[in-house]
Amino acid sequence: MNDIRQLIGEATEYDKKQALEVKKPKSWCKSVSAFANGIGGKLIWGIADDDTLVGLADAKSDAEKISEAIKTHLDPIPDFNLSFVKAEEKDLIVLDVMPGAQTPYYYIGDGQMQAFVRVGNESVAASISKHKELVLKGSNMSYDSLVSRWKFEDMAFTVLRAIYFKRTNRSFEDSDYESFGIINEKGELTNAGALLADYSPVRHSRLFCTRWNGLDKANGIMDALDDEEYTGSLVTLLQAGLDFVRRNSKKAWRKTADNRLEYPEYPERAVEEGLVNALIHRNYLELGSEVHIDMYDDRLEIFSPGGLLDGGSIKDMDVMNMASRRRNPVLADIFSRLKYMERRGSGFKKIVSAYKGHDGYTEGMEPTFSTPWNSFVLTLPKFNVDGVEGVYISSDDDNEQGGQKGGQKGGQKGGQKNAGKVIDNILQLIIDNPSITRKALSEIVGISPSAIQKYINRLKAEGIIVRNGGDRGGHWEIINTEEK
Repeated sequence: MNDIRQLIGEATEYDKKQALEVKKPKSWCKSVSAFANGIGGKLIWGIADDDTLVGLADAKSDAEKISEAIKTHLDPIPDFNLSFVKAEEKDLIVLDVMPGAQTPYYYIGDGQMQAFVRVGNESVAASISKHKELVLKGSNMSYDSLVSRWKFEDMAFTVLRAIYFKRTNRSFEDSDYESFGIINEKGELTNAGALLADYSPVRHSRLFCTRWNGLDKANGIMDALDDEEYTGSLVTLLQAGLDFVRRNSKKAWRKTADNRLEYPEYPERAVEEGLVNALIHRNYLELGSEVHIDMYDDRLEIFSPGGLLDGGSIKDMDVMNMASRRRNPVLADIFSRLKYMERRGSGFKKIVSAYKGHDGYTEGMEPTFSTPWNSFVLTLPKFNVDGVEGVYISSDDDNEQGGQKGGQKGGQKGGQKNAGKVIDNILQLIIDNPSITRKALSEIVGISPSAIQKYINRLKAEGIIVRNGGDRGGHWEIINTEEK
């Protein structure tokens, strides 16, 4: 009994059957399909639903029938091993199904041809999006590498180019479009390129952000304290999401001899890693669903369509030592080049480490990872900063007002100083890219679009810059920088 229990315990996915259903092979062949389409798994015959060992009357004959049924009803035929186990004088059969590379693996029978996947401890028919994903996997391809239905020449990449320069201090060259995977060797726009364009045409690539009043959504949208929907480049969505969290969070600070220590409600590193993972690893074949950030009184949740790439439940896995499997390898590589993530896939570790390194961390306050129905959810507990000695300041994306926040002495002068730095930054970005848009300036500088417009109006009024043409197709011209 102990041996079979140990065998089951070693399998992250398994099904048990009391007896072999010869006339209804679909009842168990669907699990063979699901295991082969996912991370593999085991089927065990001779165990009742209540875990009682009942054994099989003729295990050898049943094993032959199992092997024949797999060869008849599965296409392609997955790799599997059949073995006999004896426990408490009972004969059992263990079918070990290996994860397959030739997905999808179909069950064929009863006039049907279906691919199955694991959802929790069940084997269910693959959804349309999951089936497409299995087809791509079996073809050694990914959604983000496919040629899109849009044209490269119709797209602009101002935000991507500017962010690349800001984070790497390197110019984005025209040759980088192909090396990044934004276009293929024929110059055709990939889905990755479409997702990173300034005005991304991928309509379901959106980010919904809500700050709820309370601990759940029970009272509906009318109980939302703040609610935003964002579209555009994935880089834009990332920055917008981080800004939303800052805007709806507060932090305390404690003054030191030569600096100050800040205590945020949510470690920014954890939020950034979580949102990057959600945007990069989501299933873009899943239509009608978007990435969500939901903030409550006690926690923050980041929801991403699409569960683990190979199926299964994350609760059965060691998140600190998970092998990196990338649903969208082109996007992952691009964000690695932008220095938002590492190629070796240590995002979960960074999130946990950010929490354990927080001054307010206590045992049991770790972030949690879950994989409900075909999705991924990261839950970040909220730190209570009320007990921290200091002054609360709301995170404000308009640095012009930063010196006035918190009632600090000399704050107004600090705000004026910051304003000068912002203007210098704007002018440098215009010099580097005269066609840069106001939206791109907002994303790169890290202040609100309305604040950007104030600075633009000021620079225009002082005769420093002019705009020739509109946001699309126009460009900036610097007339005089001496008046600044």
